[in-house]
Amino acid sequence: MDALSGAGPRRARGRPGARSSGVRAPAAPWARFSAWLECVCVVTFDLELGQALELVYPSDFRLTDKEKSSICYLSFPDSHSGCLGDTQFSFRIRQCGGQRSPWHDDRHYDTGAPVSLQREPAHYFGYVYFRQVKDSSVKRGYFQKSLVLVSRLPFVRLFQALLSLIAPEYFDKLAPCLEAVCNEIDQWPAPMPGQTLNLPVMGVILQVRIPSRVDKPESSAPKQCGHENLLPAPVVLSSVHELDLFRCFQPVLAHVQTLWELMLLGEPLVVLAPSPAMSSEMVLALTRCLHPLKFCCDYRPYFTIHDSEFREFTTRTQAPPNVVLGVTNPFFIKMLQHWPHILRVGEPRMSGDLPKQVKLKKPSRLKTLDTKPGLYTAYTAHLHRDKALLKRLLKQGLQKKRPSDMQTALLRRHLLELTQSFIIPLEHYMTSLMPLQKSIMPWKTPPQIRPFRQDDFLCSLEHAGPQLTCILKGDWLGLYRRFFKSPHFDGWYRQRHKEMVQKLEALHLEAICEANIEAWMKDKSEVEIVDLVLKLREKLVWAQGHQLPVKEATLQRAQLYIETIIGSLPKDLQAVLCPP
Repeated sequence: MDALSGAGPRRARGRPGARSSGVRAPAAPWARFSAWLECVCVVTFDLELGQALELVYPSDFRLTDKEKSSICYLSFPDSHSGCLGDTQFSFRIRQCGGQRSPWHDDRHYDTGAPVSLQREPAHYFGYVYFRQVKDSSVKRGYFQKSLVLVSRLPFVRLFQALLSLIAPEYFDKLAPCLEAVCNEIDQWPAPMPGQTLNLPVMGVILQVRIPSRVDKPESSAPKQCGHENLLPAPVVLSSVHELDLFRCFQPVLAHVQTLWELMLLGEPLVVLAPSPAMSSEMVLALTRCLHPLKFCCDYRPYFTIHDSEFREFTTRTQAPPNVVLGVTNPFFIKMLQHWPHILRVGEPRMSGDLPKQVKLKKPSRLKTLDTKPGLYTAYTAHLHRDKALLKRLLKQGLQKKRPSDMQTALLRRHLLELTQSFIIPLEHYMTSLMPLQKSIMPWKTPPQIRPFRQDDFLCSLEHAGPQLTCILKGDWLGLYRRFFKSPHFDGWYRQRHKEMVQKLEALHLEAICEANIEAWMKDKSEVEIVDLVLKLREKLVWAQGHQLPVKEATLQRAQLYIETIIGSLPKDLQAVLCPP
């Protein structure tokens, strides 16, 4: 019988107690801490060594030498940035030393979280609070230190808020303060999609809501309830991850649709900004403008010439990789002149001024290190610019002093509707490739999902294209054709195909549980019956392990079937299938 051969892939088994870079043994403390953070690092400036890792906490967290070096260099602004005072920014690095095997279960979080907010399996985020102030007691005349939170979660708003609380206190009181904070984080509940959580730290309660993949766009903010039982009153964060998009994109609003297209197509882009704060915010804003589509290319919110991947990204012997690089050193203009798209942004303007929009310029104008702000590209946008939106945001919005959060909401909604208009036809076509439910038979392998045929999809656009939901005119077909060659189409298709396979598996399991098992068993040999037990058991384990969309009653019925079948077998076979 091949009835159940459609069961999902077997789960790999690691060695018990295996440890790899950045992994603590299951029995170690810091269980809840690790659900939020990998570790906390302190980077200082040493006269002999330069940037040096002063402290890693918890102390048993293991970083490779390559990871330590990257964290050290990326935790300080480039020397020419001249960041005096306190500044916050973020970076992203590859994890070295092999895939981790976490003792805590990421799958429950990832199953419920939007794809764009799932844990990074192969990268670390670094959230930095850097302080540089004059200090006559130090040989160089300056106190220079960074506190860095290392995490796999892209919760930039939450971790920046956390740093703004703990970093100033740490710089005054040092290690004992840090240990106390880490112990508090170790008492936090794990991040649960769809739930509002109260996170106490240093006498403050941060209230956050972790987004869920079933959320409507407006439901990301925590509901303000139950405050009367909390002392002190909580600080409510409107989001754990969303940036002030209007502030980030203000100087490039005229080109925001062109930039959206470049991101959609996974084009290589360099963002040159005056500071790590501006470069990291702009890169993160660019990668988030595709929501709800997951950004499937590499991106580095802040990147320096000391990075271990510097040569890989700057080589001229091959085409630039699909990566968005945020840099502050003008030297990169010279090194990356062969890149097809470079965005240079200047100093932020005063909030009352109409922002001077950066111009669209040909790459051939990119010759000197003192290049003016602008988007340097030969790319021609497929879609026409939404002039009405620009007028609402720039002239009406700024002149009437509309609050920044309202401006951001307008811009975010425009980008969301643009992305949804582009994705909905793809979703509809993909759904049409799913086998009909009536074709799923309990004792036969589930039917296959039909292949995605690009020409068939393009033909469907005439009657079911983005023009049904979007007023923007332009070459939508040309945009789709280029999208098919991008990493984002591959990432979207793999995710949707995986979800559809899981749905097929769930429907197949339900079909089996609704069938008459006794009638099927009547004319079957013991070998076939034992084979059914093994395969049904494997299917049940896979359904539970991968959290398939199956009702609990179906899982219980499948377990009952297994027990019923085993009970019908001779005692010796029962002993083999159910050892004591």
